[in-house]
Amino acid sequence: MRHPLARSARRTGLLPALALAALLGACSADEGELGSWMEQQRREVKPNVTPLQPPKKFDPQPYSMAQAVEPFSTQKLTVALKQEARQPNSLLATELNRRKEPLEAYPLDSMSMVGSVIKQGQPFALLRVDNLLYQVKPGDYLGQNYGRITKIAETEIDLREIVQDAAGEWIERPAVLQLVEKAR
Repeated sequence: MRHPLARSARRTGLLPALALAALLGACSADEGELGSWMEQQRREVKPNVTPLQPPKKFDPQPYSMAQAVEPFSTQKLTVALKQEARQPNSLLATELNRRKEPLEAYPLDSMSMVGSVIKQGQPFALLRVDNLLYQVKPGDYLGQNYGRITKIAETEIDLREIVQDAAGEWIERPAVLQLVEKAR
């Protein structure tokens, strides 16, 4: 049989409180030792802080190009364009002297290849531009970048374009128009 005091202590929560008090009492005995160790460490450790460097003296430089030609001015652009017109690139020189074909007025991304045909042994491709069909052959010109058809296959048209690279030089770049099949 249990003691009536133990039952009442458990009901009121006295037993857990007594256990907690016993644990805290055991910790308070070591508190003095811990405090003395912390005080000793504070005395022994010296902070080592390096002093800050003084700031460097700033000497402003005068802007000497204020009287020169502005880099984005129209004057500089017209001089550059005149110089390029006097010395055209050999790739571009032949393109500038020929008569333009009708399909050169449209960008390549507005054209779609819808078929191919072989007539008398020569391949032809059918292009749809603005809901009109055009028949093209190797050697014809397409697009706004001086694109010339080099080869026509059943499913694609290979051409070379003349474009400017990042340095402003005219270079040849290959391009392809793929056959577009409509889903039924």
